Amino acid sequence: MAMLQTPASFTPLFAPRPDPAPLSFLFHGGRLLVREDGLALPDAALLDRLEVDRARLQPLGLYGERYCETGWFDSEPVLPPGYALRGLRSLFGEMDEEVVGLAARAAQVAEWARTHRFCGACGSGTVLATGERCFKCPQCGHMAYPRISPAMMVLIKKGDSVLLAMHLASPTKRFVPLAGFLEAGESVEEAVHREVFEEVGLRVQNLRYFASQSWPFPHSLMLAFTADYLDGEIRVDASEIAEARWFGPHDEWPEPVPHISVSSVLVDAHRPTGR
Repeated sequence: MAMLQTPASFTPLFAPRPDPAPLSFLFHGGRLLVREDGLALPDAALLDRLEVDRARLQPLGLYGERYCETGWFDSEPVLPPGYALRGLRSLFGEMDEEVVGLAARAAQVAEWARTHRFCGACGSGTVLATGERCFKCPQCGHMAYPRISPAMMVLIKKGDSVLLAMHLASPTKRFVPLAGFLEAGESVEEAVHREVFEEVGLRVQNLRYFASQSWPFPHSLMLAFTADYLDGEIRVDASEIAEARWFGPHDEWPEPVPHISVSSVLVDAHRPTGR
């Protein structure tokens, strides 16, 4: 499976567009409503049956010529036979890759809309602004854009070895590059230096940008780098890291996994032949 990303044929839209047969991405608790057989999205008839309030569905964009919308259920819906709510991760490798990419974007827009129906400054109801993805308060003018949480990722190189770590919070318990969220007022480069020193006690130099990826769990933007080792000995932060070590050409490397995330792409770009 290709890396999770929005398909190239997608165009964002910020205003609703009438369409008799849209692609409707509907969520509850981060899970997407799909048919159990074939993982198709719900059609207009099912939306009517579930009494979905069309007025609060959010415009997502155009997938080629197909209009896409997104929304949420406040409470878990009672679904007819043949339908289910599925977590996005469970759809990797099962649903069409481009549709999963759209679902990842839709999940973030739906969650933003769900959590910004009221102004965070004065509590008044909000309305969609014109020409941009923004909720505006008509009372005090406060504006709320979709939340995006930038996170850095870095693969440290030392000669022909790289440093990989197993994070305590990792659901997969795999060795991966170091990663962490940015602090307010911090540049990505500053975050790389800070996180590396905090997590493994090393200093690095020669940061080089590798790639980025939107990651909808729930609203991250991952910014991946490589860096050269400068000095220090590995000293793990036991509250964050279970283990960190160098992997060289003669070591047993973590097993390759599908390139769903930029993390696996970054590792495999530096994986020795045969490892």
